[in-house]
Amino acid sequence: MASVLLALVLLTAEVTLSKGSNQCVARNLGHDSVVCECNSTYCDSVGSVALPPLGQYSSYLSSLAGSRLEAGRGQVRVNSTGAGLRLTVVPDQKYQKIRGFGGAMTDAAAINILSLSAGAQDQLLRQYFSPEGIGYSVVRVPMASCDFSTRLYTYADTPGDYNLDNFTLAPEDVKMKIPLLQRAQALSPRPLSLLASAWSAPAWMKTNGALIGKGSLRGRPGGKEHKTWAQYYIRFLEEYAKYNLTFWALTTGNEPSAGHLTNYSFQALGFTPEEQRDWVALDLGPALHASSHPRTHVLILDDNRLLLPHWAKVVLNDIHAGRFIHGVAVHWYMDGLVPAEMSLGAVHHLYPEYYLFGTEACAGWSSLDRGVKLGSWDRAEQYAHDIIGDLNHYVVGWTDWNLALDQTGGPNWVKNFVDSPVIVDARRDVFYKQPHFYSMAHFSKFLWEGSQRVGVFASQKTELEYTGFIRPDGSVVLIVLNRSPSVIQFEVGDLAVGFISSTAPARSLLTLAWNTH
Repeated sequence: MASVLLALVLLTAEVTLSKGSNQCVARNLGHDSVVCECNSTYCDSVGSVALPPLGQYSSYLSSLAGSRLEAGRGQVRVNSTGAGLRLTVVPDQKYQKIRGFGGAMTDAAAINILSLSAGAQDQLLRQYFSPEGIGYSVVRVPMASCDFSTRLYTYADTPGDYNLDNFTLAPEDVKMKIPLLQRAQALSPRPLSLLASAWSAPAWMKTNGALIGKGSLRGRPGGKEHKTWAQYYIRFLEEYAKYNLTFWALTTGNEPSAGHLTNYSFQALGFTPEEQRDWVALDLGPALHASSHPRTHVLILDDNRLLLPHWAKVVLNDIHAGRFIHGVAVHWYMDGLVPAEMSLGAVHHLYPEYYLFGTEACAGWSSLDRGVKLGSWDRAEQYAHDIIGDLNHYVVGWTDWNLALDQTGGPNWVKNFVDSPVIVDARRDVFYKQPHFYSMAHFSKFLWEGSQRVGVFASQKTELEYTGFIRPDGSVVLIVLNRSPSVIQFEVGDLAVGFISSTAPARSLLTLAWNTH
């Protein structure tokens, strides 16, 4: 009997311990909420998520008060609770399917990850990519340098090298980004969707003879610079393929509008929508089609939605360009200036055969709210608000910017310091998971590839923001953001199963999930 009791005590201790082992090591570093500190031997993790049987639901809560993906379970009720606010899931109203969520393996991100000990590096990569992590499946990879590099370079800096005889990957690729991408892929249960974006063509191909500032390709689409620039993309895909890294998609170039700004401070390549249309039709599209990577998707724009729907109309109305294009890539900067329906919604309704994909976002980019803020819940809310708005307007994926930065928000050669979901303190061999890391997790962990957005209707006006999906296995996921200072009681109605009584605490993000069969 004693041995049975001892076994029971040990078992109970083990269960309690395993629950405890997932807790955030919270640090308050002077902002409105906390970060979770991780090191080479410990990091909080939500683990792999299995839903309870039919008749129960799972909930995951993060909040200003300090909850971080706090797990809960409850019973689905047969009858309505009569709550004033009901969110009704309408599975017959079907919209877009999810491709994935992720972040960018910039030079800066790679430098920061590799500044940690081997054990801490592994912890960090696991947080993003492993089954017990947050389910990232998309990685954006800059082609050569961007502002989040420590130097200015491209892969073909030899003047007049139109045949790209001297094209070569940089040490940053071979020694840092590629090994880390291979490690991320090894941790991921599914193939990663790699996405390539170039910031600038080599200086000798450009009107201004420099990687930075106002400048575009010399000549015109169909000419030798434009043809060489298309081949540069092909060579990049070929070189990465040698390391067993193949790209799902490429963009036509990062922020083409930046290359039209006088004295622009870092790498840029200007295109008008007309030039982009003709370059895709005459050069990039045919080059990709004739290459060993003809299935690689082409995403246009890769810039702010402020430019939509005009940019999409110019490019996609052209049959010669349109046949090579798969989607429209958008950045989140200045989203507040243009409603999602007028930009994203308009593009979807005009061109439903092309998907919309979020390719860049970061907090701390504006002069009014600059750099790293350790523990900022306000930034977690900015992320969740933008993602919900995008998903509710046909976007199929959302990509954060740098996967990791240092405590100043760099390195960045032009000192354009911003925030990241993971901040590295190499001196202490730790990293901090910011509140907006958990914002990403509320979506990336639960909205698997192939999940389809469905209708969700509120019975009355509410401050809650929400989006609903049916996953490939038939389970339902509902994500609810409460940016208000008040607790909001509500119930969820799903005709397939019944009613869920729930509460959104003040300043919180909640993911609810349940099986339907």
